[in-house]
Amino acid sequence: MSASLLTRSRALFSKPAAAAFRSSSSKAFASSTSSNFNSSNSNKNTQFASLAAATLGISSMAALTLCDNAEQKPKTSAFATSPEHLINKASSDLTAEEERLEAAATKAKKHGGGLKLFSGNGNMGLSLEIAKILGINLGKATVGQFADGEVNVQIHENVRGKDVYIIQPTCPPVNNNLMELLLMVSTLNRASARRITVVIPYYGYARQDRKMQARVPISAADVARLLEAMGIDRVIAVDLHCGQIQGFFGPRVPVDNLDGGIVGIDHFGSKDLHNPVIVSPDAGGVYRAKKFKEGLSHKYEMNDIGLAMIIKQRARAGTVDKMDLVGDVEDCDCILVDDMIDTAGTICKAAAVLKEKGARRVFAFASHGLLSGPGNERIAKSAMEECVILNTIPSSPQREANEKLVVLSVAPLLAQTIFNIHAKKSISALFK
Repeated sequence: MSASLLTRSRALFSKPAAAAFRSSSSKAFASSTSSNFNSSNSNKNTQFASLAAATLGISSMAALTLCDNAEQKPKTSAFATSPEHLINKASSDLTAEEERLEAAATKAKKHGGGLKLFSGNGNMGLSLEIAKILGINLGKATVGQFADGEVNVQIHENVRGKDVYIIQPTCPPVNNNLMELLLMVSTLNRASARRITVVIPYYGYARQDRKMQARVPISAADVARLLEAMGIDRVIAVDLHCGQIQGFFGPRVPVDNLDGGIVGIDHFGSKDLHNPVIVSPDAGGVYRAKKFKEGLSHKYEMNDIGLAMIIKQRARAGTVDKMDLVGDVEDCDCILVDDMIDTAGTICKAAAVLKEKGARRVFAFASHGLLSGPGNERIAKSAMEECVILNTIPSSPQREANEKLVVLSVAPLLAQTIFNIHAKKSISALFK
């Protein structure tokens, strides 16, 4: 039997391979002859597996070591309870050189997998956090400006046939971040990426979603058409200002509008709330407040949560003239829920109105904390106990110094969404 195997191996391999085979097989033969000939049938099977492995070309020392370890170690009835358990069990038998090669292979896998993650300058901290959760590295790219202010984009990795995700909120400076996003999409398309998904934690120009007066643009739709013209395949956004923005993209570009409220639900669910009432600061956000109320009551079994609404009348953009409360907030802990806080005029005035109506404590939650102009100072001086926002927009030292401002991370939600899309799994399951 061994003679026929040796003849087949000489026919299959060249002289160097045959020499390697003879060396490895002689080692295996010497080891087997020195062992006890009265061993069990299982030992004979493992010896034959070692010789067969060498014959089939698996003549590395690692393969023979594993075979020899199988001969020497008694069989146990332990089972792997998880993939990590299996990996740790296998890696414990590796030598120092094999561990070094394994570490190099893992590092190469982080750079060369089918999923590629790139980021512009919009929110690098959030991008790094998402990459860390996914266990991959951010793609190597240059995203900067030339001396005259033009955007300079260059990708330093092979993306041919890859599933690429670009993380770039179009927050202030809006036009620079938007131009970076458009040029990155164009660059990756020209580099033959298989699919390009743009992750836009904050969608700029979203508030101009309809014509409220004559001779004005619908900027939210125009930005969608620009992105679609560049050749994107999918959009992931967090709490779009209005749901119809999803329809501004064509049917070939699906849009996943993630509910950032589920991050806030976990934060407020851990608080000791007394007669909680969810309040919408305007009539257009009642549906958002209702979803927040339902999520809080379902996850934390709070069945006595109330719902209220504030009707505001604006004198002009960014200025509120009058506010009227619809609902009862007497001796209640109120949570104002909105999609964004810009100059904080609306949210701070709403908190003052709730206090006047007898609210016990007032909290606020918004997915996007722009805090333009005096927004941060207004929150610090407001009647709110706490204002909670997500890190869809990069922070600043002034925000960090504000004791009433709490920033939660949306990175786990975005990372899980990216993973589910890449693995062709459901996204709606994340919100059940």
